[in-house]
Amino acid sequence: MSEIGAAVEVGHAGDPDEARRRLAQLWDDAAVRADPFHRCTLAHYAADLEPETVDELRWDLRALAAADEVTDERARAHHESLSIAGFYPSLHLNLGDDYQRLGDDASARHHLERARAAIDRLPDDGYGRMIRAGIESLAQRCGER
Repeated sequence: MSEIGAAVEVGHAGDPDEARRRLAQLWDDAAVRADPFHRCTLAHYAADLEPETVDELRWDLRALAAADEVTDERARAHHESLSIAGFYPSLHLNLGDDYQRLGDDASARHHLERARAAIDRLPDDGYGRMIRAGIESLAQRCGER
């Protein structure tokens, strides 16, 4: 996780190409491949570094697939407050956003509904408010009033 975080920081510091290179290298690492929690986290962050929406979508799909393999015990092994259920609103929001930007309205609405269905799993804090606001923004971009 520290290597994933370090790669993401490189991207935040202004070198997204290097961050993508590092994350791609980590993606091929046997330890990362063996741990769905690591794969989910890496893919989630890698998506945010992609300049092309189709590449972002590819990583977001990987993140969701990996999340489906993560147990709550594994999430809590990283941090005692985590539950994998709390990841789904953000994962589906990201996919809905990708599909909306790619012009696939049906898939965007599908993931919007899945994000909404999981919204009660979000904490009542800044992160939860940010994801809820993102879901409402996506709903507006999908034509909902």
